[in-house]
Amino acid sequence: MTTKGTTGRVVRVEKETWDEYAEACAAKGLSRAADLRVYINREIAAHKRRLREAASD
Repeated sequence: MTTKGTTGRVVRVEKETWDEYAEACAAKGLSRAADLRVYINREIAAHKRRLREAASD
């Protein structure tokens, strides 16, 4: 099920890991989906920084 018009994605994660991840995210006040989006956006920004740094060398 998706919300806000976002396309769903399938990610394979062991049940125990997924359940523990839910607890960790809840402690931060985030859903797993929101936490994954934060992580993904951070990785994209880091990748773009590396590309800019490589281009300026």
